[in-house]
Amino acid sequence: MANKKKKIVIDLTRRDVLKMALATAGSIVAAPLLTTGPLSPFGALKQQQLEGAAQPGHGAVTGEYHWGMVINLDQCIGCEYCVRACSAANDVAPDKTWNIVVKEKTTAGHTFFFSRPCLHCQNAPCVEVCPVKATYHREDGLVVMDYQRCIGCRYCEVACPYDARKFNWESRPDDDNAFIPAWGEAEVKRRPRGVVEKCTFCVQRIDAGLALGLTPGEDREASPACVNICPVKARTFGNLKDPNSKVTQVIEANATFRLRDELGTETSVYYIPPKEGL
Repeated sequence: MANKKKKIVIDLTRRDVLKMALATAGSIVAAPLLTTGPLSPFGALKQQQLEGAAQPGHGAVTGEYHWGMVINLDQCIGCEYCVRACSAANDVAPDKTWNIVVKEKTTAGHTFFFSRPCLHCQNAPCVEVCPVKATYHREDGLVVMDYQRCIGCRYCEVACPYDARKFNWESRPDDDNAFIPAWGEAEVKRRPRGVVEKCTFCVQRIDAGLALGLTPGEDREASPACVNICPVKARTFGNLKDPNSKVTQVIEANATFRLRDELGTETSVYYIPPKEGL
């Protein structure tokens, strides 16, 4: 049986109408200023993106490593193992997964699965707009966060062109991760309420592995959980600066693309496109 809608009558005086009109007008003026205008912390960045201007390279890699990934869309089977392993290892909320897998079709109608972690842009809009430098670049190309500094303004979430950031609206109970222990154990501290979080390429594994003399992308203990778990090896990880690394060799041997390259974000994730035919 359909629910009946209740009719609500609100009596407004002339003064009330004038107040609302003034408030609405103020919002219309303020919104552009606060999001794309001179008062916005990312207004200039958005304008540069719209104009296709090259970014200044504030995230240029200066160290020995530049960690990157190749995702082969022609191999991905959409199993979502990457999502589950990532959510377990990084103790991610089930409704705010850092990895996504989406079913898509090519122009010829061929079904494929699109997967996306954080792309670790070298010209990262999220780094550009953070007013307290809670989001920053490491010398190995990773875009990481200092959750102690994050004030929850969500500017980074708005600025990210890839929707790779998630805001913690609520505190989480200790037992709410359904992916543990079936898909792994939590390796990092859970983020608190009121901060934005994102994929880190499992930086905890990279740093610990290097300290032990391991090679990320070669040794499982030092490689991202999403790479290790993939049953069809659709993800390759490693040092983009090393011409002998697997990730560099895969890029050289295949036609690849990067998402929204026209924005000048210089992402660290490359994609091998799916075949057009069946």
